Amino acid sequence: MQTVALRKDIWRPAIVGATATEILARGSIEGLPLQWLPPMGSFRFLADPFGLWRDDRLYVFVETYDYRVRIGAIEVLVYDAALRLIERHPVLGEAWHLSYPLVFEAEGETWMLPEAHRSGRLTLYRAVDFPRRWEAAHVIALDHVAVDATPVFHDGRWWLFYTSASHEPDKMSALHVAFADRLAGPWTPHPCNPVRVDVASARPGGTPIVVEGRIVLPVQDCSRTYGGAIRPLTMTVLTPDRFEASAGAALNAPAAAAPFVEGFHTLAAAGPVTLIDVKRTELSPHGLSIEAIREVRKLARRIRTRRDDRG
Repeated sequence: MQTVALRKDIWRPAIVGATATEILARGSIEGLPLQWLPPMGSFRFLADPFGLWRDDRLYVFVETYDYRVRIGAIEVLVYDAALRLIERHPVLGEAWHLSYPLVFEAEGETWMLPEAHRSGRLTLYRAVDFPRRWEAAHVIALDHVAVDATPVFHDGRWWLFYTSASHEPDKMSALHVAFADRLAGPWTPHPCNPVRVDVASARPGGTPIVVEGRIVLPVQDCSRTYGGAIRPLTMTVLTPDRFEASAGAALNAPAAAAPFVEGFHTLAAAGPVTLIDVKRTELSPHGLSIEAIREVRKLARRIRTRRDDRG
């Protein structure tokens, strides 16, 4: 989810004491109680929180990221009914970057659909032993390699919202849709894809919510910075051959989140609470040294590879 840059995005998730529907209705999270997830060490962060309640426990799945490694993995943090942290475990890692661990229940199973476009495919995982063991269950074939794919079942049909990894700008600005009768597919890309091209309201950023019979999808406003704000995108027309939507006003990081007020790119419903993440950016000598060390190691690997190729 990060680009190589001297200024580093540092994200931090929080649990908001209000439902996602309430937050969208008030158009802000200003003044709402925030409970922060644990801080990480230098140039590490948690991001992209999604949650499920089960047996009076809230399971919060997050991306965990370290700028020294630059390959995200997925962890779970378990909270009791009083929102006290009681457990924390790694749950999914691959050879490629993972983030956006959207977790949901459907068809009698518990699923995770993480962002993994660097693998070249979109893989749906099934919980084998919730919450700690997951298996790759289905590869979802689409018209493009998907970024931040976000499913919702509505009016008897599955819908999937995503942006395209085909070109770097499309990751932020080109919204695609696909639909299917079953979660495993086959999925049919919408004939109007990309259904929306707008850097301020295209890339998914959380769980869809149905309001008065219409899907409202949190999307990222990346017009100022990556993940700068969340906007509600309401699907006014959504059929297998038509698409129309309107974007609402931006929801920004609240002042109480300072210094994490430079971005806000996840709004995920979790029953009586909502999960968000907000960011600050950091530029320091330590960050510069991390980049220098990474470049030296990359150069050393290239030199070793060339020597090996020459025998």
